[in-house]
Amino acid sequence: MFAHLDKKYHRMMAVEDVKLLTNGIYRALNTTRILLQITLQHSNGSTKQTASKTCNVTITMSVKLLLAAASFSFASAFTPTTSIIQNHHNSHRLQKQSQFFMVQGQGDSYKTVFVAGGSKGVGRLVVDKLLEEGHKVVALVRSDEALSELSSLEDVTAIKGDAMEYKDVEGAMDGCDAAISTLGGGSGAGEDGKWVDYVGNNNVIEAAGILGVTRVVLVTSIGCGSSKEATPPSVLKNVLIQKEKAENVLIKYYTNMNWTIIRPGGLVSDTPTGKAILTEDTMAIGSIRRGDVADLVVRTLSSKNTQKKILSAVDPSIQSSANPDGKSAEAFALA
Repeated sequence: MFAHLDKKYHRMMAVEDVKLLTNGIYRALNTTRILLQITLQHSNGSTKQTASKTCNVTITMSVKLLLAAASFSFASAFTPTTSIIQNHHNSHRLQKQSQFFMVQGQGDSYKTVFVAGGSKGVGRLVVDKLLEEGHKVVALVRSDEALSELSSLEDVTAIKGDAMEYKDVEGAMDGCDAAISTLGGGSGAGEDGKWVDYVGNNNVIEAAGILGVTRVVLVTSIGCGSSKEATPPSVLKNVLIQKEKAENVLIKYYTNMNWTIIRPGGLVSDTPTGKAILTEDTMAIGSIRRGDVADLVVRTLSSKNTQKKILSAVDPSIQSSANPDGKSAEAFALA
């Protein structure tokens, strides 16, 4: 009876099987690759637990891969030769497009974006900007109030959880195409001595690696890493140290990921000016409206030329005590 099945159905089935097979291969191999990296990253007592967790994920992905391969073989066995040739051509084109989107950061491929820190501040504005651009959003929130507010928005899935708990982050991110983290509040360490600026962001980065979410935008602050010399001695020194630790995890261990780090200057809650810029100048300093940061973050997500870029975000149109001389920086043009 299979001989009488519609050719269009055969083509659709074969292409979907190839897509499933490709996705399974990618996720299984990516998880295996970062096993050693995560083991090296964790030097405390959690090493064995982390390695075990990653191995379990690898086994799961391998099972999915085998099932996908079996499904593809079954479909191919009952598909006419001409259809197989057409399917091979179509699937090859789809895989090339998918790889281009993953590496180059084409925004149209990021239909569902995970946001950590989306209940307030820059993160909340990022959610709004993503919705304006037609993305769906998955937001991890801690409070019932934030859960209720974000759940009322169309195309937003709000999930209650704690970014300090890895499993909460991984569970919420699963199925997303990209991740944005604006975590950090400057409120200091918790009772357990852990900072969300590092632990929370690290959980987002690690979950993205495990799940194969290759596009990550991390929002930190001027004063981290290579921009340290741009800022005067600050009471936020400890916060900057924690944010820098998160940056270093992303830079050092996730070399095959399409990540971007954005370091805003002093944040101001006021009407966006639309004049803020991104720059590679590590000595850039100044203020910036939160709404403008959100706009730059979402534009960066869809940009083709921000892979593995570390960019400062400032607004040259705003006078700032941190930049009394009005020193200008060369703007980075988003493609």
